Amino acid sequence: PVGQLNLRMLQTLSCAFPGVPVGYSGHEVGLAPSWAAVALGATFIERHVTLDRAMWGSDQAASVEVMGMHHLVRDVRDIEKALGDGVKRVYDTELAARQKLRRVPVNGSGMEK
Repeated sequence: PVGQLNLRMLQTLSCAFPGVPVGYSGHEVGLAPSWAAVALGATFIERHVTLDRAMWGSDQAASVEVMGMHHLVRDVRDIEKALGDGVKRVYDTELAARQKLRRVPVNGSGMEK
């Protein structure tokens, strides 16, 4: 069950073993926990792959079909880009909106100093 995944353990392991890559091995249905693992610092993801999730086998239901694996890789790459480096920047694509929406506080009538 999703409530038992305890993905924050990834951060606990990263703190306990600095410099050691920490990954995630997913055996649940759906991709969201794998996306969350990446956002929480997993440096690699392990998922079972199948040609057809309806096939017989104990891992088929939780496996990812080939197209799902393509989506997982694409989404993980997008998450890595979106996380950035933690430094706040104003990008060229934001300048027009910044100029249009910027407000400067002014001490005018009716406002106390």
